[in-house]
Amino acid sequence: MQNAQALAEWLQKHPAVQWVNYPGLPGHPHYELAKKYLPKGAGAILGFGVRGGKDAGVKFIDNVKLASHLANVGDAKTLVIHPASTTHSQLTDADQLSTGVTPEYIRVSVGIEDIEDIKADLDQALRASQA
Repeated sequence: MQNAQALAEWLQKHPAVQWVNYPGLPGHPHYELAKKYLPKGAGAILGFGVRGGKDAGVKFIDNVKLASHLANVGDAKTLVIHPASTTHSQLTDADQLSTGVTPEYIRVSVGIEDIEDIKADLDQALRASQA
């Protein structure tokens, strides 16, 4: 969970990231509840929006090297997925939006690798997504 908190904070400052959804961040609508009910951390799952929408999201996924492109969550290794082009691709754009899946949304299940290795991998994939 320390990795997820550190990654969420780092992603908030990344120029290729539009937004970060993680209850451990001040400003999240459930931040106070997370502090109260999850005193050891807000969990290993976070979401973020990559600048450039769906195409950038697909490029990001295509360029991760350390992280694995898998739909499951809660593994010891870092997992990433772009729901708009995978798990929710059979839905219309309107139906995707109604489920909270936006074109730029990336879901991350943060693993136990060294946080600097995770950041380096996501950084190079984010940079590639903007090219």
